[in-house]
Amino acid sequence: MLYDKSLERDNCGFGLIAHIEGEPSHKVVRTAIHALARMQHRGAILADGKTGDGCGLLLQKPDRFFRIVAQERGWRLAKNYAVGMLFLNKDPELAAAARRIVEEELQRETLSIVGWRDVPTNEGVLGEIALSSLPRIEQIFVNAPAGWRPRDMERRLFIARRRIEKRLEADKDFYVCSLSNLVNIYKGLCMPADLPRFYLDLADLRLESAICLFHQRFSTNTVPRWPLAQPFRYLAHNGEINTITGNRQWARARTYKFQTPLIPDLHDAAPFVNETGSDSSSMDNMLELLLAGGMDIIRAMRLLVPPAWQNNPDMDPELRAFFDFNSMHMEPWDGPAGIVMSDGRFAACNLDRNGLRPARYVITKDKLITCASEVGIWDYQPDEVVEKGRVGPGELMVIDTRSGRILHSAETDDDLKSRHPYKEWMEKNVRRLVPFEDLPDEEVGSRELDDDTLASYQKQFNYSAEELDSVIR
Repeated sequence: MLYDKSLERDNCGFGLIAHIEGEPSHKVVRTAIHALARMQHRGAILADGKTGDGCGLLLQKPDRFFRIVAQERGWRLAKNYAVGMLFLNKDPELAAAARRIVEEELQRETLSIVGWRDVPTNEGVLGEIALSSLPRIEQIFVNAPAGWRPRDMERRLFIARRRIEKRLEADKDFYVCSLSNLVNIYKGLCMPADLPRFYLDLADLRLESAICLFHQRFSTNTVPRWPLAQPFRYLAHNGEINTITGNRQWARARTYKFQTPLIPDLHDAAPFVNETGSDSSSMDNMLELLLAGGMDIIRAMRLLVPPAWQNNPDMDPELRAFFDFNSMHMEPWDGPAGIVMSDGRFAACNLDRNGLRPARYVITKDKLITCASEVGIWDYQPDEVVEKGRVGPGELMVIDTRSGRILHSAETDDDLKSRHPYKEWMEKNVRRLVPFEDLPDEEVGSRELDDDTLASYQKQFNYSAEELDSVIR
């Protein structure tokens, strides 16, 4: 066996930049691209010298830019609208069939199709290998009915996208990078410095954002593909999820346990977690599901990536009860892993409890915060620095661009533990078994067995002669 998707691993450069008070600007985008270019050493370069393992940006929806684009085409965008970024088949007939299915499923959700846009690209910056697998790249603009809240639309887009993906499963070139009214993604197999030269939107000064995640992929034994470039729909990830087989199997086993009145037809989206993509994409699937079900991104990440709480005698009992409660609903997605994520309001960085993927942050006087896998990714002056530090093992740092606050683990955990009486719930409803080693001596091995009965039990439990002679005698 030369190649097995289940054995894919990667070790990447990742980070985020955000304006703490949520002020969109092209500077945020430009700085993220500059940071990405300085992470080129984090990824491999294929033999043509121009094809990378994959890089990309996740942006808080650049509303002003998209409204200008729509106006230039004579389109009318509603107050609540979404933009999808899609990879389509190069075959015109297959691409047309995919567009038709996309429109059918979106209209089934009472969403209005505004129009399709060919994303401006410059193929000349791509290497031969990237060019040979280059998909058609198009955006679709979609309006929500009047009265819908942004989260209502996001949930219906989630269901529509999953139906679309199921119907187009046979088309291996079809992929939805993003379909959201909150965030948008630009990614591909170009070199990091060439990203704004390939996606011309990113070089447009009118494209502004308050949040930008960036990621340079390095795949140690994976064939680079356009869909595997990161960020995914909510997160970008450095490292690997070493518990991924169990995580995927538990997600499959729990499929019909996931229910919410917010999405009565939720099971149209099942299976919720892919088992053929990268471990990062599977984790992104689970995060997306939790957010669609009404969980906020802070609560969701503390559920998925908890700190080392079991054997910490100094942990607050209320907080311990919170993590204990979580552990009965979701097993940890353990790394080593460093993760950055955003839902358009919050930007966050989370390290798993192993702490083996460093993340350091810098806050400057212009209210920009940069958090990345290494320092020196852009040229701020020392006298501009207000604060700098690191995200530690099991810690979560969150930027709330709506309230203009930076929340560290202590603050987020204080909020989470006080939302419900977790300690009371655990004391009333959990009955714990006594560990074997804590049983009184008189209860252990108190029954004597004759030789024939003992031999019978040994055969029943498949003890070998070697085990009896060398291991347990």
